[in-house]
Amino acid sequence: METPYKVSDWLPTTLKEVKQRGWEELDVIIFSGDAYIDHPSFGAAVIGRIIESEGLKVAIVPQPNWRDDLRDFKKLGKPRLFFGVSAGSMDSMVNHYTANKRLRSDDAYTPGGKAGFRPDYATITYTNILKELFPDIPVVIGGIEASLRRVTHYDYWQDTLKPGILASSKADLLVYGMGEKPLKEILRLLNKGVPFSSLTTIPQTAYICNKNETKPSKIWSDITLFSHDECLKDKIKYARNFRHVEEESNRWQAARLIQGCDKDNNIIINPPYPPLSTKDLDASFDLPYTRLPHPKYHKKGNIPAFEMIKFSVNMHRGCFGGCSFCTISAHQGKFIASRSEKSILKEVRQITQMPDFKGYISDLGGPSANMYQMKGKDLKICERCTRPSCIFPNICSNLNTDHTAMTEIYKKVNRMHDIKKAFIGSGVRYDMLYNKMASTKEQESHKLYMEELISNHVSGRLKVAPEHTSDDVLKQMRKPSFKLFHKFKMDFEAINKRNNLNQQIIPYFISSHPGSKIEDMANLAVETKQLDFKLEQVQDFTPTPMTVATVIFYSGVHPYTLKETYTAKSKEEKLDQRVFLFWYKPEYKKQITRLLEQKNQVELVSKLFYKEKKESTKPQSDSKPKPDYRKKNKHNTTKRRK
Repeated sequence: METPYKVSDWLPTTLKEVKQRGWEELDVIIFSGDAYIDHPSFGAAVIGRIIESEGLKVAIVPQPNWRDDLRDFKKLGKPRLFFGVSAGSMDSMVNHYTANKRLRSDDAYTPGGKAGFRPDYATITYTNILKELFPDIPVVIGGIEASLRRVTHYDYWQDTLKPGILASSKADLLVYGMGEKPLKEILRLLNKGVPFSSLTTIPQTAYICNKNETKPSKIWSDITLFSHDECLKDKIKYARNFRHVEEESNRWQAARLIQGCDKDNNIIINPPYPPLSTKDLDASFDLPYTRLPHPKYHKKGNIPAFEMIKFSVNMHRGCFGGCSFCTISAHQGKFIASRSEKSILKEVRQITQMPDFKGYISDLGGPSANMYQMKGKDLKICERCTRPSCIFPNICSNLNTDHTAMTEIYKKVNRMHDIKKAFIGSGVRYDMLYNKMASTKEQESHKLYMEELISNHVSGRLKVAPEHTSDDVLKQMRKPSFKLFHKFKMDFEAINKRNNLNQQIIPYFISSHPGSKIEDMANLAVETKQLDFKLEQVQDFTPTPMTVATVIFYSGVHPYTLKETYTAKSKEEKLDQRVFLFWYKPEYKKQITRLLEQKNQVELVSKLFYKEKKESTKPQSDSKPKPDYRKKNKHNTTKRRK
């Protein structure tokens, strides 16, 4: 693909590219588990461009070979300030393995989608190598893998608790969450001549400190967590830790966390920065990205993750949903940071100039599509809030859920020259469209948003995520009642009918989530059958570090209530739940029937696999044998009402 760019428009990745810039020494060298895509959706590119914007010399080494003589780690020499390390845009173990711990055969962040270009536990592997080769150069780790493993965490793939990743990797500093603000402060202090070892008061960072040298903070209050050794001995202590970690990660005025990681050392986790302002977020997105993969990949095949987002625009960061199984708020925070309309429209114009653009924006969204510009009506209340979710168990009365700003941007993008249609590919939180606490103005904005979204921005299929049908399971998930999905489906169909459209809702569901039992999955199958769904977008629950659901999976108790909670844990239990998502496939009928017979849920077999019989007007004799549910009755049958 021809582009108006030359190789020097990307950050350098080789010594030759460094020399072409006339540089004799680099200030920072970044190692990433992803291929280098110079786009604001990929962390290594964002960090690299920020360092460049501070007037420093930076290079990226994407997917270094850790199996050979380690030449990729040596080729650029030593940086003046530090090495940066990230496993990439995904936790490397989630990237490598399925929920059943099978090795994946592809990697969306590698050219050609090929697997095998990053190691397991990539952050630890890369950092250990750098520390061995260059023991005198500091290493800063970041990205989602480091961020979500900053304290004692359950590792599903080794089925054990692991200490905070600083202890395993021997890195000098950890930046968690979205790293713009802490990174700029690190660079500012180092350029002033502050020794790296003195970088102990930067918000949103973590470091290791000798227990004898750990002193009370003069800036923040302190919370001491149960140590790693205590967590190994007592699962309840591990669960109790989590509540502090989640609450302090999502507070404006948070405490510093201290956890013993071994007999001599503590991990110190400084509180996060407040959410980025619109001005700061615009500055990050407006950096001079080429928005393309590095030219070195031209003959190596498309990079699937890039192909998926190259014509999309991220309007905001953060998510206040706080879903029990999701890591977004743990990494990006629950408070929404929104870009300006000007910055968003500027990026859309850039996309229209791409040589292979056909006129369709694939997504105007964010972690959740419809949270743009949403925040508390009284921010002083937000600053004191410890709720992990702003919309569960109910929508906060202080949350402004006005959808007007989004609706206006959707319309403006659709009216732009060279735009045929702008779609919404991110998942929509339909529960916010039925906010009973909202003002009349907000409720009107919800109706207008729904009309605009469904009439003009659905590419035939709209993604929503009810996740389950059982109210008990949904409470464990921090998700709304399935009754709201029924309401949204009715409104979706009514809008389609008014506009003579033939569009579908594509719902997402999860099996074997904590709290979910066989009976719950069977009822999910029955209820989605009644709604005429044959499910496609499904997943088996995968425990990932730093989520409520993962804590329940390992400890057996909910970290907020400490009540015992059932979870399907074995491979067999998980697969037994998963088959109900595919009840319509003949190969699973026998297994589902057996499972329901074991649970004395014979009536659900009839509802799934046989047409309902009309009630007979003639009285049945008690001596007459009852009909066998396994035999189809060819008479007195009727189609189930949709």
